Amino acid sequence: MKKTSYYEFTHRSNIRSGAGTHILVPDLIHALGGRRPVLYSDKGLTQAGLTKKIERLFEMAPGIQLAGVFDDVTQDAKSSNINNGLKYFKECNGDSLIAIGGVSVLDTAKAIKWCLHKNVKKIEEALSGNVLEVWPEAVHMGIPHISIATTAGTGAEISGISVVFNEMHGVKCNLLNPFINSDIAILDPELTIGLPPKITAFTGMDALTHAVEGYFSNKSNAMADAFALHSAKMRRDNLHTAVSDGQNREARANMLQASAMAITSFALAFSTLPIHNMAHALGAKYGIPHGLANAVLMPSVMKHLAPLYLPKVKEFAHAFGIKEIPETDEQCLEQCINEIISLRRSVNLPDDFAEYEIDEADEKEIVKAVQNDPSGQAFRIPEEVIIAVCKEVLGTKVRV
Repeated sequence: MKKTSYYEFTHRSNIRSGAGTHILVPDLIHALGGRRPVLYSDKGLTQAGLTKKIERLFEMAPGIQLAGVFDDVTQDAKSSNINNGLKYFKECNGDSLIAIGGVSVLDTAKAIKWCLHKNVKKIEEALSGNVLEVWPEAVHMGIPHISIATTAGTGAEISGISVVFNEMHGVKCNLLNPFINSDIAILDPELTIGLPPKITAFTGMDALTHAVEGYFSNKSNAMADAFALHSAKMRRDNLHTAVSDGQNREARANMLQASAMAITSFALAFSTLPIHNMAHALGAKYGIPHGLANAVLMPSVMKHLAPLYLPKVKEFAHAFGIKEIPETDEQCLEQCINEIISLRRSVNLPDDFAEYEIDEADEKEIVKAVQNDPSGQAFRIPEEVIIAVCKEVLGTKVRV
């Protein structure tokens, strides 16, 4: 993007960051006008005691009470989960939303808010592809909303994006609206301490992908670049520590902040998304967790779509901590890819999807799924590139 090109920067969510900030939730939702909030979570967080931790905060809170707790959210923001959560909100006579969790819970809550505002009863009928709503069509929804992040990957707690898995059509759809994000986002490292190493690694690589695709997008701008580059640096400096020493609160806090920065860049420059495009398609088809899909795909996609990355790769290399920058852009890109692979391996993530036993005969179906995925509307990945990436990631390793 030219330096004089038009772009918009919107950052609506108020961020409350720091250890112990979750105790502010009752006062904050009350100040926003909520009196009967519905709490959204998942079974894993309930079993870990985090759902109850938020519930207990309301036992002595004056002038407000939880209307109900919905913890039936499963992996991905599935249309059926959203419809059930929407129905539950109405049955509880709720007036506000609190979501605690990772991307699946946070995106589910955002989609429920959108459905309430639009009077949508079945989201799969209203969202069959990407939906982009901007001002003046997009307006404040008037439903108090707080998100509490328990992972540090997607930045879903502040983004105006909800990725919905439309089960009727078998595709992931992007819902973009600057008012679906939460009014207040809680970034409390205390709530991420118990996150398993594998999930920490998945989500950490997901946030790095957001930074990469925000920075190298054909719609990137000065704001997007600033958030992306600092996020990439923080991710590189803290991911290994957060995975290997899960009790390290400083690393956990830095991961949360880096995640919020990365999604800000990603949303600002939302356009050229080849890594996410393939990750969405493969994730929907084979049930691969989104963060893992991004982690495995990122080096191969960058390698086979090199022209997208070459013009700005040296600035990225500096931010990513590469001390001796190679002379040519091609060498620099190769060095960056090798560093990403090394980071991925340092947190014990695989180089391929071998554990999913994907049949190589599926390549043609994968090409179709990738090219039909809504994330590929702005940039269509050539068939030969999809096949080349598949040959590397379905069961063979990307070589350093």
